Amino acid sequence: MKLVIVESPTKCETIKRYLGEDYIVKASYGHIRDLATRGKGGLGIDIDNNFTPAYIINKDKKKVVYELQSIAKNAEEVILATDPDREGEAIAWHLAQVLDLDVATNKRLEFHEITRDSINAALKTPRTIDLDLVASQETRRMLDRIIGFKLSSLLNKKIHSKSAGRVQSATLKLAYDQELDIDKFVPEEYWKLNCKVLLNGKEYDLSFVSDEAGNKEISNKEAAEHILSLLKDKAVVTSVSESKKTVDSKPPFTTSTLQQEAFSKLKFKTDKTQRVAQSLYEGIQVDGEHVGLITYMRTDSTRLADTFVKRANAYILETYGKEYLGKPKAFKATEMTQDAHEAIRPTSNHRTPEQVRKYLSPEQYSLYKLIYNRTLASLMKGKVEEVLSVSLTSGGVNFKLDFTKTLFDGFEIVYKDEDEVKHYKNLPSINVNDELTISSKNIEQKFTTPPSRYSEAKIVKLMEEVGIGRPSTYASTISTLKKRKYVTEEKGILYVTDQGKKTAHVLEKYFPNIVNAKYTADMENKLDSISERNNSSLEILENFYNEFIDQFNKVAKVMYVDEPVYTGEKCPKCGAPLIYKEGKNGQFIGCSNYPTCKYVHKEKKELVLTGELCPECGKPLVEREDAKGRKFIACSGYPKCKYIVKEEKPKEVSADKFVKKCPECETGQLIKKRGKYGYFLGCTNYPTCNHMEKLQKRGRK
Repeated sequence: MKLVIVESPTKCETIKRYLGEDYIVKASYGHIRDLATRGKGGLGIDIDNNFTPAYIINKDKKKVVYELQSIAKNAEEVILATDPDREGEAIAWHLAQVLDLDVATNKRLEFHEITRDSINAALKTPRTIDLDLVASQETRRMLDRIIGFKLSSLLNKKIHSKSAGRVQSATLKLAYDQELDIDKFVPEEYWKLNCKVLLNGKEYDLSFVSDEAGNKEISNKEAAEHILSLLKDKAVVTSVSESKKTVDSKPPFTTSTLQQEAFSKLKFKTDKTQRVAQSLYEGIQVDGEHVGLITYMRTDSTRLADTFVKRANAYILETYGKEYLGKPKAFKATEMTQDAHEAIRPTSNHRTPEQVRKYLSPEQYSLYKLIYNRTLASLMKGKVEEVLSVSLTSGGVNFKLDFTKTLFDGFEIVYKDEDEVKHYKNLPSINVNDELTISSKNIEQKFTTPPSRYSEAKIVKLMEEVGIGRPSTYASTISTLKKRKYVTEEKGILYVTDQGKKTAHVLEKYFPNIVNAKYTADMENKLDSISERNNSSLEILENFYNEFIDQFNKVAKVMYVDEPVYTGEKCPKCGAPLIYKEGKNGQFIGCSNYPTCKYVHKEKKELVLTGELCPECGKPLVEREDAKGRKFIACSGYPKCKYIVKEEKPKEVSADKFVKKCPECETGQLIKKRGKYGYFLGCTNYPTCNHMEKLQKRGRK
């Protein structure tokens, strides 16, 4: 029996079915080990011994590791099949370490889609663990630990910020800079000339080009009124030109562009897009078979495999016809592109969104349709448009009027982009010297608007453009910023909080390199180069650490301490001032002498009397709240009296159970009830009515 180890348990059943009865497939559930928190500075890194890392098995993975070790001992062979990226390679290496496997010879499977053909192809051509890629990941992890631990502790101590990091802080700076631009923005006045003309009985809006002096902007009311006064009743056509243009389709999705498009068209947040894409990659049940619907969803490449292109071309030819068949486009890769994996694409052309819709959730269907159609469109011919451009003049004021008609829809038969240009079924007949009646004209005051705050998708696009992070970290970085309360999100738009602004400002002042996008991008490139053997891990770590720790030690002495907000009261235990603090459950009041004094002020809420008395001790009943905020009625004598009113749902009582009418509320009936001390008569309107009477004892017959 052979053991195959993957990362996610959802893949196990599918891969087991593909491999057959001779294999056991188990999951590691992601990373099984991480850096320890012992040693110098709690970094888990022996700085003085060539930056040697110390790893420990994660607490929540001890049971998983024990099970894998038990199975591996009796397995004929152990095959590592973790995800095909940097993190997956590191997980494979850690598994090899804890399972005592020879990394030089142990089989490592690499597949980019969970299909029978892909799994079997990987099994036929296994490789070994890429130790250079592992070194790249390990160096990244150590850098992140050094920066994260050192800066987080300093910021927490000085300004009460929860954390800082190599990628998250540089990303926060992008959003913070935009906030600064918004804050310092000063609106500028401008005027708009609204002018409509009649053509073939229909009104069309003219676009202002320039006034009689050639000015293209209308900056004030006087200029606007002057231009308005120049206009005649007619606008004369001065030129007419027709042209054709081809609009090419966009490339297939990368991680970044998928997150941007999913936000734009589906209103998905970045983490939601990744979560849904992960489920499509890992697979769903289709016609009784568990299959992966898309290729690996963490990629920066727009490349498509030749085998897929051939199948897709045949499908386009068969479904849409020869006139729609295009050619694979050579989309230009950026300087940051690693091109380690294909673009995100469907694993099958014939598994259309409509065919699998009944097996998918609405979110899965929407995202799969987006991926499927975009991929297919990238291999189709471009859209052909005819554009009619008309220039007009009236009283020396120049205008233009454009008409666009689609001659051939091309790729838009499957994937239509949002287009602000209005398309007409037929272009109007218009000639030079034609005079068009101006049907309406007016001027309108406008003001320039400040820059827009970034959406999650826009932040991801910027991260990709400047080289901060990698596809696997985009969504998690934004999630971290939200968890740390550095940013808040409203309808997909990110707002930097006061704490976020303070954190970005302090980091920029004292650690400008950490939040500098170019520095972060250069570091990413150096780390990538380790996997290509163009850089030494030890050299990168030494150069960074020596410079960083010197800067850190200097800053730790001079960085100002954020003054706490005092309540104006003294601690009842030690007499030190009480201050407002932030905890995981929000703001609270605690002693400023912490940790010497751990007093926390628990605000006592004024008790609300119900007007009733406790049946056990006679004290007033009051409204209380439990830990989850649920209200209940209990005795005010707690903890001596622990009586709680148990709210019972009113039961239907048959008429023959009624003993007599309630003399107190006059709307209820007294019925026989059982209490702590035996039977009694109680009102059916309880707890609204609390009337009770003793039950008359009957003598023995």
